[in-house]
Amino acid sequence: MSNAYERVERGQPNTLSYKVYLKNKATNEFVSPFHDIPLAHDKANHIYNMVVEIPRWTNAKMEISKSDKFNPIVQDVKSNKLRFVNNVFPHHGYIWNYGALPQTWEDPNEKDEPTGCNGDNDPLDVCEIGSQIHARGSVIQVKVLGCVGLIDDGEADWKIIAIDVNDPLAASLNDIDDVEKQLPGLLDATRDWFKIYKVPTGKPVNSFAEGGKFYDRQFSLKIIDHDHKSWLKLITGVYKDTPDMM
Repeated sequence: MSNAYERVERGQPNTLSYKVYLKNKATNEFVSPFHDIPLAHDKANHIYNMVVEIPRWTNAKMEISKSDKFNPIVQDVKSNKLRFVNNVFPHHGYIWNYGALPQTWEDPNEKDEPTGCNGDNDPLDVCEIGSQIHARGSVIQVKVLGCVGLIDDGEADWKIIAIDVNDPLAASLNDIDDVEKQLPGLLDATRDWFKIYKVPTGKPVNSFAEGGKFYDRQFSLKIIDHDHKSWLKLITGVYKDTPDMM
């Protein structure tokens, strides 16, 4: 599956014109990373497809565009300026490969029980913690390990913790407790990063469900299933008036 899609870049990086499209190699047709790529690669073994939006150690705030045709990956814009995350000591840029699960949607019309907030109107986010840096627009297969419930600007913004199935550590990581055993300090660093990453821009620190608890794989699979069902509602027209959506 990882070789089934081709990255197609248009425009120059770090400009408003820059977009990364995905093309199905078998059909040579453009596809939407939000709607067309299957969520599950091997559901029985909790293996899912992940679309990489932001390679590890980079700062450009990239995301799947919900409003552009074919939903390319674009750089987020605020006040007519391209967004970059600040380096927050001791980290440089994003500390994992960061991206989204296709065919998921955090419903802004529904209050999330653990966070007490409505969804952020985006696909479900993923932090891939393996050792390889993946290119923007890559479609990789990941094993789900756990999650943390970020509350960002008053919205529920769950972060799935996962690892590339081809990573050397993948066989040793099967649940959230294994992450601390194999990669001590990474979960704490993840929580701290999300807590403070907007502080350099004048924003307050972020908060979390249950004080930043990392939930296990079974809980995370329920979040994924819930957000996939929310996506199904979206594409079947239940939410016809939802803004900023193709």
